Amino acid sequence: MTTDLHTRIWTSTRQFGEPVAEQMRRRRIDPWDDHSADADDHAEAMTPVGTAVVLGFESKLLGGSIPHEQVAGYVGRAPDKLMGFAGIDPTADTPPVESLERALDLGLVGVTVNPAAAGFHPTHTGAMALFEACQERGVPVLIESGTIMAREARMEFARPVLLDEVLRELPDLKLVLGAFGDPWLVEGVALLAKHPNVYADLAGLTARPWQLFNALLMSHQLHAIDQVLFGSNFPFVTPEQAIKTIYSVNTLTQGTQLPSVPREQLRSIVERDTVELLGLNRKTNNDPPAPQPLEHRAQGQPAGKVAS
Repeated sequence: MTTDLHTRIWTSTRQFGEPVAEQMRRRRIDPWDDHSADADDHAEAMTPVGTAVVLGFESKLLGGSIPHEQVAGYVGRAPDKLMGFAGIDPTADTPPVESLERALDLGLVGVTVNPAAAGFHPTHTGAMALFEACQERGVPVLIESGTIMAREARMEFARPVLLDEVLRELPDLKLVLGAFGDPWLVEGVALLAKHPNVYADLAGLTARPWQLFNALLMSHQLHAIDQVLFGSNFPFVTPEQAIKTIYSVNTLTQGTQLPSVPREQLRSIVERDTVELLGLNRKTNNDPPAPQPLEHRAQGQPAGKVAS
């Protein structure tokens, strides 16, 4: 059954740091166009999927955090359906391997890092220590590009090609490129074609069908489409919306001489057993955390409301 590898909850966009919250405010089409990312909305949106992965976030550069405890507290409410990835910034005050150990003790099953948002080169000493520890423990790492999150983000560190050195040094590391490393889709697909342990999710691209079509077609033509995973990018896109977009992506080329992506390949992406493929383990310790209320609310913001 479908696994949604790329979802989030938050109590306020300020959890990504004030620069990101300001960028989100500037990009609104309508002043009331908020994306609710509270627990109830997440639970309702995940109805079509069998498993949903909830991502944390950490950036010392931007002053943002969706901490391990918040993610673990939420996924603990439905452990048969939800899994959590810890957001780790290798440049933060807490040593990255220590942060990883704490996340695993809380029952989280993966790691997500954002080189652009946190401002570090993928081969930074702290990042390499984290990646090596993840390889040793069989913990997958999801790399987010995050290049348009804030003006302070370091775009030069987001390019997928920079991960080639990491993967040559750590060939057994399971690594997922969020949104194919958008906006460098060609580099992202090339990385998949080169490294069998590299995957890509569709988060972000399902809101832009033309980019989605090109990423899928390139993956198909380079025989890397089996490494493409489903991710909705909730709360910006729901799984239902994302699935409909994937299945209809070939309509963009109807009546033209352009090639299409075989429908069976589209179905395989939606139905892929990502849990098995990435080796995600629902029980990383013998004493998983009890469900906890969401914490770290922005000052003056009730749970489940996005700050304006």
